[in-house]
Amino acid sequence: MTGTSSTDVDVDVVVIGSGFGGSVAALRAAEKGYRVLVLEAGRRFADTDFARTSWDLRRFLWAPRLGCYGVQRIHRLPDVVVLAGAGVGGGSLNYANTLYRPPRAFYEDPQWRDVADWERELAPHYDTASRMLGVVTNPCDGPVERAMQGAAEDLGVGGTVAPTPVGVFFGPPGETVEDPYFGGRGPARTGCTQCGNCMVGCRVGAKNTLVKNYLALAEGLGVEIRPMRTVTRLGIVPGTDGDAEHDARYRVLHERTGPVGGRDRQVVTARRVVVAAGTWGTQTLLHAMWDAGELPRLSDRLGDLTRTNSEALLGVLTEHAPAAADLTRGVAITTSFHVDADTHVENCRYGKGSNAMGLLATLAVPGGTGRPRWWEFLRTLARDPEPVRRLFPMASRWSERSVIGLVMQSRDNSLRVRARSRFGRRGLTSTTGHGEPNPTFLPQGHAAMRALADRVAQATGEYTVAGGSWPEVLDVPMTAHFLGGAPIGSSPERGVLDRYQRVWGHPGVSVLDGAAVSANLGVNPSLTITAQAERAMAYWPSAGEEDHRPAQRSLLEASSRSEQRNPVSAGSATLSG
Repeated sequence: MTGTSSTDVDVDVVVIGSGFGGSVAALRAAEKGYRVLVLEAGRRFADTDFARTSWDLRRFLWAPRLGCYGVQRIHRLPDVVVLAGAGVGGGSLNYANTLYRPPRAFYEDPQWRDVADWERELAPHYDTASRMLGVVTNPCDGPVERAMQGAAEDLGVGGTVAPTPVGVFFGPPGETVEDPYFGGRGPARTGCTQCGNCMVGCRVGAKNTLVKNYLALAEGLGVEIRPMRTVTRLGIVPGTDGDAEHDARYRVLHERTGPVGGRDRQVVTARRVVVAAGTWGTQTLLHAMWDAGELPRLSDRLGDLTRTNSEALLGVLTEHAPAAADLTRGVAITTSFHVDADTHVENCRYGKGSNAMGLLATLAVPGGTGRPRWWEFLRTLARDPEPVRRLFPMASRWSERSVIGLVMQSRDNSLRVRARSRFGRRGLTSTTGHGEPNPTFLPQGHAAMRALADRVAQATGEYTVAGGSWPEVLDVPMTAHFLGGAPIGSSPERGVLDRYQRVWGHPGVSVLDGAAVSANLGVNPSLTITAQAERAMAYWPSAGEEDHRPAQRSLLEASSRSEQRNPVSAGSATLSG
């Protein structure tokens, strides 16, 4: 079994998606001598192409049926509303630059702890990912950061406050310099101006998006990136053996992204395929291929252990834009603290004028009472209508009046996602999964927001209340970190992927995006997705060299022997997974 570059296929490697995992795959495969094609559903953005504010919906929102080809995707499942990214560079275009390493609970999750010593194995790849993404400690400090410190102290956890690790170039503000990261092989960069619009798209050129590092270097090695191409099908080329990696060939059907599907359909063949379309896109494609029989040995665990990072999007809101404090100044996320061992809170912001996401904001809604959240919302309004009277309309100058509270947990809860067809259209649906129920109300997060509201009121002199989102009124949380669904496991009965992130039964297909994150992290996942992809690609052979990764049959035999030696431990892992 070798990594031979082949002439019987169009390219050696097709990468579906150009986010954190796809970008790593494109660069590292090219460095190993493969011919690589990247297919990206979204458009390519120059820095000046990003929206000036989030009200420029055509450049901010992703809704092709409405003619919007921006960076912000919004998807809905019965159990969660999902925020994700779009475009060449994937989620790096609109993420909040925040690059934490996860706590130990992530590595020790029962789903995958028996597969490898993940903390040890991933450590050097976190180092590589941090260097490639330019991770530094956020230097921004102002009234929001001081309010976060005060809120943490009021909650008795002041010692956990820390500035965030971020991927931003903090050179002289607004000054452009030659590539400061890769010895001149990367693009010129401009120092951060702390405008706060990181999550709309950085027009300054300070944000270390993937087009500034991995993708820029990959294209320098000849990788072709084709934007506005949506992959609709992935399967085995008829007549080839999809169970033997050295014989398998795959075909990828893609079409022009647009309001109507089926235009300009093309097929490309490859020896290897990396699926990295973001958790939503990857699950959508793999579920469709499982149903169609295109990948017949795909594990039926697909969609299990889908994670939301046990997350809630909350916040605080002032009556007026404070004259005494600029809440928009800084990068998107600057400070965090831990309410308890499992619960992590970060402040987030948008820049001046970027108020569109304020349409999702409302008052904080009590939960855990045994009554429907919408009923609690109405009770709250009836008891005290003053907040709505004083804060309405909430989207007016929302970014200048608000501090978003991103609350994440490392607890073991999940959803089970499956394909469904509705009104002739295929999509995804969800039900409760393994572990604790996926939370719809995080009391620790609400306590943190009340404490933060008090501190913001003190700092600004403004009437301030804790806030939530409209989906929460319907007891549906929001997450910016939709993960899992293609978990790593010791066998096809335990997971979709083997320890090298190859699809069980189809080892020529790898999944290298958030879908392969097999446990809740309790921190922002981008660095982990990148590190996992770096680890997986490090095991790939160079073109023409022997592949030293064990065949999947050997992995299964080793797993079986391990279970026979330790049946109690193996049985427990199966039950918990």
